[in-house]
Amino acid sequence: MTPEQKNYENLSKTMIKKLEQRAFTAEYAPTASDALEAAKAFIKPGMTFSTGGSMTLTELGLQDALTSMGAEFIDYRSPKTPEEKAAAIARVSCCDCYFLSTNAITQDGILVNIDGLGNRMSALIYGPKKVVIIASMNKVCRDLESAYQRINTTVAPRNAVRLNKKTPCAVTGVCADCKSPDCICNYIVVTRRSGIAQRIHIILCGEELGY
Repeated sequence: MTPEQKNYENLSKTMIKKLEQRAFTAEYAPTASDALEAAKAFIKPGMTFSTGGSMTLTELGLQDALTSMGAEFIDYRSPKTPEEKAAAIARVSCCDCYFLSTNAITQDGILVNIDGLGNRMSALIYGPKKVVIIASMNKVCRDLESAYQRINTTVAPRNAVRLNKKTPCAVTGVCADCKSPDCICNYIVVTRRSGIAQRIHIILCGEELGY
């Protein structure tokens, strides 16, 4: 075990206690494959699930892994008509399990996210029966200020490039606090506690994933 891996393991123990004090449940997965197995434990054949847009989940191959178990993926992105899209979003809001990552998480167990459309945050806050967050330990920040800084300097610029957005940060790599029509930083959500105890489960991963 490298010093970095041991540090992540030690930090995870501290954070799990902090998260449990905030009515979350949490566990530590040393590797990406461990994190995927932990996520699969929440799914049974016949269950419905959906996901937020996430490089973490993409890198894990989560969607394919869960559908191979016999679960149904609700895709709100592919419908062609407004009516079909509305129906899919309604189904997401009451699915059995919703998976996402988080943009940042403080050492004290607070989740910090900035969203473009609000779909991830809507599901995180209310609706799906169970929410599972997979967050690599490189997303851990000391406090709220450093969490915002991480999002502004790393998360948002990289996602703007990935999504081909016409924003200042996509060009300069630096947040300009823009009001561009393509802005992906429209909603800032700080989750300091799970309103429904144990509804939100957090898998802390010791292997770097996503942005």
